Amino acid sequence: MLAAAALCAPAAAQQKMEISITRQPGILYLPSHVMEKQQLIEKEAAKLGVPNLVVHWASLSGGGAQTDALLAGNVDVVNTGVGNLLLLWDRTKGGVKGIVANSALPLTLITRNANIRTLKDYTPNDRIAVPTLKVSTQAILLQMASERTFGADQTTKLDPNTVQLGHPDAAIMMANPQGEVTSHFAAPPFSYFELKNVKGAHIVLSSPDIIGGPLTQSQFFTTTKFADANPKVVAAIKAATFVAIDFIRKNTPEAVDIYREITKDKMSADEILDMLKQPGMMEWIAAPQGTMKFAAHLHKVGTLKTMPKAWTDYYLPITADLPGN
Repeated sequence: MLAAAALCAPAAAQQKMEISITRQPGILYLPSHVMEKQQLIEKEAAKLGVPNLVVHWASLSGGGAQTDALLAGNVDVVNTGVGNLLLLWDRTKGGVKGIVANSALPLTLITRNANIRTLKDYTPNDRIAVPTLKVSTQAILLQMASERTFGADQTTKLDPNTVQLGHPDAAIMMANPQGEVTSHFAAPPFSYFELKNVKGAHIVLSSPDIIGGPLTQSQFFTTTKFADANPKVVAAIKAATFVAIDFIRKNTPEAVDIYREITKDKMSADEILDMLKQPGMMEWIAAPQGTMKFAAHLHKVGTLKTMPKAWTDYYLPITADLPGN
């Protein structure tokens, strides 16, 4: 009812006709690539009475850069990890909220150091690449795993080992035998590439190991100020996400071609299709997954000042009909 009322609100008359959306590199963001290629947001907006909407897409290396741009008002919507959403929701006292999730593919901690098989094997000299220090989904997952491995007071034990690198740069470092970075908490397709091409690369742990199931890795979120002024655009983003996910599931080879065209990824279509056959790699899910477990950890360690009562606290009302958690 709230979503329907919003569509009829006077603010709708002031909706923007040109918006900007950012995302990070990687197959996690495949729904956004399909949306861009097929102009799905524009088409759904037109159905809702916003014709001729223009959507600009940009890729930034990390979630931190995206959230900074959102808070500065330089972009309207971002497509990035759940950690960033929760931190901004908390920091802005509810002024930033999710629109809809789109993928829950696994993240994987990979190392090429033969001496490392578990977290207990890391020494102070072993470097782990994460997209953004302390606040990226990977950095927080590492903290959760450290607590489980070393004890409740050791959440940040491996924080000094982390270095901030975007996934493409981290993959390059992993492939360099002389490189300082010997571990990477990677998102696909970089995890697949490293396991296949980096000598000695092997898995230490993955996000499902830590969360106990799927964890949303990318979602669209925005400021409530933008959402209130642009309810039809927000509704179009949600609707377009469902269309994109359905297209990926039914037309996976075509979706891969779109991904390769837009990202200029050098992996062959056959390699990407093989990657998508791996466990958990078709978890394109619009409903938030595992996010309250993530929030509970962040609140326990003091990173989140406010503990949400439900996942709907940090998502817009338009998403409340989904079976999230």
